[in-house]
Amino acid sequence: MTAYGTDGVRQRIRLYEGSPYEVELSWSALSDIGRRRESNQDSYVAVPPVFAVADGMGGHSAGEIASAAAARRLSEFSTQRLVNDRNIEDALIDAVDDIEVNAGDTELGAGTTVTGVAFGADPNAACWRVFNIGDSRVYELADGRLTQLTVDHSVVQHLLDTGAITEEEAEYHPHANVITRALGFNEPPSPDFSSLPMKPGQRLLLCSDGLTKELTEAGIRHFLGAETVAEAARLLVQAALDNSGRDNVTVVVIEVHEILDA
Repeated sequence: MTAYGTDGVRQRIRLYEGSPYEVELSWSALSDIGRRRESNQDSYVAVPPVFAVADGMGGHSAGEIASAAAARRLSEFSTQRLVNDRNIEDALIDAVDDIEVNAGDTELGAGTTVTGVAFGADPNAACWRVFNIGDSRVYELADGRLTQLTVDHSVVQHLLDTGAITEEEAEYHPHANVITRALGFNEPPSPDFSSLPMKPGQRLLLCSDGLTKELTEAGIRHFLGAETVAEAARLLVQAALDNSGRDNVTVVVIEVHEILDA
């Protein structure tokens, strides 16, 4: 497991140089190997202006190498504030090159999911830019409502979208772990992007599927609403472990306290 960044408590940050907005944030990140895995192939970034989770896959240590490459490249934005879609895509292209060099020849190949948020570059509004490849997820908890912001790149999601299976059938589908898009495997990265307004009281959850395989949305909403982001991260990971902990579990929880005009 590779981690970049430490927890932050009520830190006031300008979104980017020249931005008319400052935001006061708290965040907390936590990762656990789980109950059944021999290694932790997840990685995370918690370094403004980027927060991200990557869930590696591949033989032996290849998955860990892949997720670490994604996290390392995204963490390099810590020296700048203005990050746009092209910057993120270029970082992920560099990560693919790193994977090819460092993972070597593995029978299964090496790749990773990567999902996260970055400070948006909109001069007219304080916003997040959400990005995703694979089946790790970003959720928003606002006004008591939990919303999944990313769409899984997976066989099961495709079957759901086409009406071939129901939500209930998706829970137990034999191909639940098969994804249709990843970072690596000698393929150019193809992330989805979307924008989300920042607002006071908003919480974001970035997580690997080691969490979502073990908790329902009701459970996620309950634990994500804990008093502090650190407590929310701890309770989410512990609940996943208590419910079986079949996979590595990684979460990043972010809270927006206040948005201030310059």
